[in-house]
Order: sequence, then C-alpha cells, then structure tokens
Amino acid sequence: MTTFITKLDAAGTGPRVAVKDIIDVKGVPTTGGSRALQRIAKAAEHDAACLAGLRAAGARIVGKANLHELAVLPLGTNPWFGTPVNPLDAALIPGGSSSGSAVAVAAGDADVALGSDTGGSIRVPAACCGVTGLKTTYGRVPLEGVWPLAPSFDTIGPMSAAVAGLVTGMELLEPGFAPAAAPARTIGRLRTTALPEIEAAVDGALRAAGLDVVTVDWDGFEAGTNLFTAIYFDEVETSDGGLAAADPDGIGHDIHQALALVDMFRPGAADARRDVPAWRESLLDLFGQVDLLALPAIPVFPYSLDALDSDDAVIAACIEITRYTSLFNVAGVPCTAQPVPAADSALPASLQLVGPMWGEELLVSTAQLVETALRP
Repeated sequence: MTTFITKLDAAGTGPRVAVKDIIDVKGVPTTGGSRALQRIAKAAEHDAACLAGLRAAGARIVGKANLHELAVLPLGTNPWFGTPVNPLDAALIPGGSSSGSAVAVAAGDADVALGSDTGGSIRVPAACCGVTGLKTTYGRVPLEGVWPLAPSFDTIGPMSAAVAGLVTGMELLEPGFAPAAAPARTIGRLRTTALPEIEAAVDGALRAAGLDVVTVDWDGFEAGTNLFTAIYFDEVETSDGGLAAADPDGIGHDIHQALALVDMFRPGAADARRDVPAWRESLLDLFGQVDLLALPAIPVFPYSLDALDSDDAVIAACIEITRYTSLFNVAGVPCTAQPVPAADSALPASLQLVGPMWGEELLVSTAQLVETALRP
C-alpha cells in the first residue's frame, strides 16, 4: 500500500475523502511522510481547522494520503512509505508533493482528496496523474493543525477525478461555497516555453470550450520564480531544518539535498520579501484586462522514475516541473489544473487556469465548461 500511510475505516454516508498526511486528523499520528516525524508523532488531539466542514457534512475520511517527504519536493516519491503508483503509467512519477492524494482520486479510492500547495504541490500531481486540482487563495482555508512548509505560501485545497469533485471539496472546506453562475468571458493566454504539443493542447481546450481568448504579454515569470525560491528556502529551513538535524537518518537523501541549498538562496530572502508587493501588483493588474489567465500547469510530460538517477537530475526535474506553478504561490492567487488531450500522446497535458484573489467560484465554473466541452 503506497497511496495511503494510514488507512481509516470510516463509516458514514458522506463523500469519501483522503487527507494528505500533513493535516491533523484526531486520533491519528501525522507523519508528513517522514520517518523522522513518524518516530516522534503522537495521535493528534484535534482535527486540523480545515476539517471542520468535513465533519459537519458527515464526510468519510478514508485515510491519510502519502506524499513526498515533508511536502518539500514536487516529484511525489517517498523512500519510507513507498511511492504512490501513477495510474496513467507506473513507470512515471506521480508528481508531488500531494502524490497520494492525486493517486487516491485517480484510482477511485476517494471521491475527494485534500492536498497542500506551496509551490505546485496540488497542481503538479494533478497534472502528472490526469486529475483535477484547485490551489486556493492564500489565507482562504485555515492552516491550524497543518505541518508547515513555507508559511508565506502554504495553502490547502481539493483534488478529484473531475471538476465536480473540486466543487464538493470546496463545499466541505467552506460550507456554502458555490460555483459562479456563469464561466469567465475573456481568458488571457500566457505563452510559455512548454513543449509545443502541450501549448497546443491548452489552446485546443480553450478553443473547444468556446472561450474568448486573448494573448497577454507579461514578463514576470522569471522574477516570480526567483522570489519564490529565496523565500521558500528561508522558510523550509525554519520548518524542517531542526527535524533533519535531530534525526538525520530519518530524513531522505533528497530532502537533505534540498536543505543543503538553503545557504545558497536564503541570503536573498529579505530582498525578495521587499520586492514581492510590486511584482504581485504587476500580475494582479492583468485581471483588469481579462477574467482569468490560462497556461500549462507543467511544461513537460511526467518524468520517468528511472530518469531521477542522480542529484542533478532530481534538481533539474524539480526546477522544470514547477516553472509555471510556484510563482502563483507568491502572488497568492487561486489556480486550477485539469487534464486536456494532447495530440499523438497517450498522456494528457494539463490546463492551468489562474484567477484573481478569491476567484475560486469563477475558476471552477470555467473549468467545468472546459471539461464538458472536451467530454467525448
């Protein structure tokens, strides 16, 4: 069993929910997918705050989902609990860090899964496993009772096999949530350096949905990624550095390698925090021109597990696969990821829709339009 770290025998009539194992569930230890944390974890005394709506709705928590250790990296592998198996192709990474959450809904083991997204950890595994995911607006879903990674960026959101499950997930996280009555009218298409067939897949999906698409020129990608990197490595050291130092044998090699990069990037954190407001404003200004933005969630198809055969290969894969996700965590805006067909490929591409702050209602309504238009 690699999808779940802890299976739960949940009774009830509500939707089946998998919960990423950085989110406290009363009576269950939170391991974070880490041997070091598992060794010191005690049964949680309380549910995390984000589970209140699930409990009120009678949702059935079917298990604590596996993840990339401590949610640090976007690949989804795990040396302690096994790597969740990508249902599209077992030879490929499932994406991370919310790998077990993505696999649980793809395999039909849960109707909804909760994941976290700090730099793409919902959208990347959704893209890799051919499911849907929603990164929520920063601050919309409470984080009390969630193991931190980079608190300036951490969010909780739903994943599901289809967009309707994202709506269900948001209803559980935020009772009273409802999609917008109408989808977006104008979509701003951000061009990327993704594989041409992935760019074409995004264009084809928007065209099939009949959306009004305009090309938007914006040069903030690299700056946003650089801001993310400096702040992320500063905060991940605060969150996980002590655990790694206290029990180095209980931390995987790839996490040690990530923490070894802290000294390279952390000195720029203060300047990055200073520069974030102006950069964020440059992105938010785009929503004065269009309702939503569109681009690929990931610029490549999922890597094979065998390709991650060196430290350099792991680092390169992590950089590439989050090229178009982490910057939106800096902005704090909500984003969806959903599968779209790619010509001459057995694997789907993934369309990322990006909304303004608190724009989840419009995002899921528009994602539903796209999904319906692509349905055979």
